[in-house]
Amino acid sequence: MTDYFATKISGIRAVYKYSSIVKTPDNKAEMMQDSLTANSAQIQLRSLSSDAAARNALRFFKTGSGDYGEGDKFLGISVPVLRAQTKRYAQMPIDEVLTLLRSGFHEERLFSLLLLVHQFERSDAGMRQAIYESYMEHTEFINNWDLVDCSAYKIVGAHLSNSKSRESLYKLAKSSVLWERRIAIISTLWFIKNADFKDALRISALLLKDEEDLIHKAAGWMLREIGKLDKPVEEAFLNEHYTVMPRTMLRYAIEKFPEKQRQLYLTGTA
Repeated sequence: MTDYFATKISGIRAVYKYSSIVKTPDNKAEMMQDSLTANSAQIQLRSLSSDAAARNALRFFKTGSGDYGEGDKFLGISVPVLRAQTKRYAQMPIDEVLTLLRSGFHEERLFSLLLLVHQFERSDAGMRQAIYESYMEHTEFINNWDLVDCSAYKIVGAHLSNSKSRESLYKLAKSSVLWERRIAIISTLWFIKNADFKDALRISALLLKDEEDLIHKAAGWMLREIGKLDKPVEEAFLNEHYTVMPRTMLRYAIEKFPEKQRQLYLTGTA
């Protein structure tokens, strides 16, 4: 860890302790803090693990040689079980949460992101900025589709919704890293839910020539979400681009269209 990053985390932790810890008698507060560590959470999570579920996850998340999840490790813990633990560790200091995010185990990274989302949604502007910055500095560990999808729009999208610049999304969209490109497009779901479509459309256009199926699916999903709120906006994008769109992106985008209209797009006669 660089001196800069260590200093930054120390400052963030000070903000966190000041603004987020429930006021209790000193000894009780200290006991609470002692249990809110990455190590404590790891012990608890590993007590909930399942070897059989871990083996299934290895297949489900494509961890074989050359696959998108190559080398990932699993404890075998379901998402509902992880979510049930967030209340217990809701006030974990951010540097401890980030220690979990750097874990080699998928579920520990997922749990850390659930905690960051939980904390972001309940924090003031200063703490939200700190969480956003920490998230963007740790994208190398947000390295599977479920990790991105549970957190990107709720942290990055929510934070940038009130920002004058969303340039960071376009930088991610042009990244050589699959997961950073997925963060870029999934983050726009927050904007879409608030009837703000321009960035989702622009980033979808940037990703038209992307070679990754997981990007095609994500962009098609965002286009479909736009169509739920304003179908003419989605149709205008499709009419301009559908002949060059990756097939998976197109299929995801038109999934809710009437069958006759779907066939027109699929056969190139729309």
